[in-house]
Amino acid sequence: MQVALVWLLAFTNLLLIKVESNNAVCKKTFKLDPRPHSVSILEFGAVGDGKSLNTIAFQNAIFYLKSFADKGGAQLYVPPGKWLTGSFNLTSHLTLFLEKGATILASPDPSHWDIVSPLPSYGRGIELPGKRYRSLINGDNLLDVVITGDNGTFDGQGAAWWKWLESGTLNYSRPHIIEFVSSKNILISNLTFLNAPSVNIHPVYCSHVHIKKVLIETSVDSPYVLGVVPDSSDNVCIEDSTINVGHDTVSLKSGWDQYGINYGRPTTTVHIRNLVLKSPTGAGISFGSEMSGGISDITVERLTIHSSRVGVAFRTTRGRGGYIRNITISGVVLSGVDTAIVADGHTGAHADDKYDRDALPVVTRIVLRNFTGDGIGLAGNFTGIGESPFTSICLKDIHLQTSSESWLCSNVSGYAEDVSPEPCKELVSSPSSCLAGGRIYGGETAAESYYSW
Repeated sequence: MQVALVWLLAFTNLLLIKVESNNAVCKKTFKLDPRPHSVSILEFGAVGDGKSLNTIAFQNAIFYLKSFADKGGAQLYVPPGKWLTGSFNLTSHLTLFLEKGATILASPDPSHWDIVSPLPSYGRGIELPGKRYRSLINGDNLLDVVITGDNGTFDGQGAAWWKWLESGTLNYSRPHIIEFVSSKNILISNLTFLNAPSVNIHPVYCSHVHIKKVLIETSVDSPYVLGVVPDSSDNVCIEDSTINVGHDTVSLKSGWDQYGINYGRPTTTVHIRNLVLKSPTGAGISFGSEMSGGISDITVERLTIHSSRVGVAFRTTRGRGGYIRNITISGVVLSGVDTAIVADGHTGAHADDKYDRDALPVVTRIVLRNFTGDGIGLAGNFTGIGESPFTSICLKDIHLQTSSESWLCSNVSGYAEDVSPEPCKELVSSPSSCLAGGRIYGGETAAESYYSW
């Protein structure tokens, strides 16, 4: 018995190392040294009247500031005003600073948005086959970029895009407000985002991304507008923010079907904390359904989710491949949510008909603890895949006031302790259901470890 206890403590310590490593992502201080050079967008002929198109002014300013990349970088200052623009690219070692009262206003004219190839891990546009509109603000293979301000605003003016989507008259998949591709050391902070055409902030194939103190809002009728989407990225922190959008507020992804499987870059080492979330037609936080490159080692804590369709969602389907594993979510307060927790293995369309039906996703080692909720419709709906059931779904200290005191479960196994209403029988097996393989970040030691309750 003593030997067993020693081993259990050792394994628990290994897991705690893993959790602390995740938590350290947000604890790292992003260095914000003043840039030695600064220019105003006014110096490049920009007019902040909300009517004059300033795309060329922004492009010229960025081209000029490239020359300071090896001199400590530079800052582009945007003063109060409404600065209408089409899409433009950033450069490395740059700070884009929006003063209080400054609004970068996205042009509603599609001809002012570049057309680009689809992401390789998706193989096509999300909404339409083929190419896609480039995002308003773009960074490709950049290093050390800061987008910040004194609560300046990005307004995507998305209403026209929403109309084109719903009427089936889009030419290409909708753009985002900010997208970084294959970039490193990115900070986005102290800003407001309004009315995105599609996604507000999309880091894809990125490392070391810090998003903090942002307000993201759109109208409740905005179709499939998402807040922050970490996509095939690692070492991401999202904290201290409020997000109210039409669809999922934070959604972790990693590629679509065979394209994501072949690209093979997971979303991993992500820390999310201190968020207030609202999603009338989606989820407060979601994993997938496009997760073919894998999603792992995610720590989420201290969320308030209200007036939403779903609180926490795990989504996948046959043909996705990949995995969702080693996820810990704690300290969640729910109110006015239709379904508190969803894990669904039958969600999402396919990129095309070339996907492999035998590419079965794996969902395992999910820890959900310290949830409270009132005004909840259904406590949870866990629907795994027959050939690849969801395993090690572990619930503790979850108390939900529901109108329908029930959990729906099939093709799932796990363990529940101190959960009300009473969970389904698939989640009341022995604690050994939460025994799972673990690996220390960056190390070579693998071990069997219990999740720390």
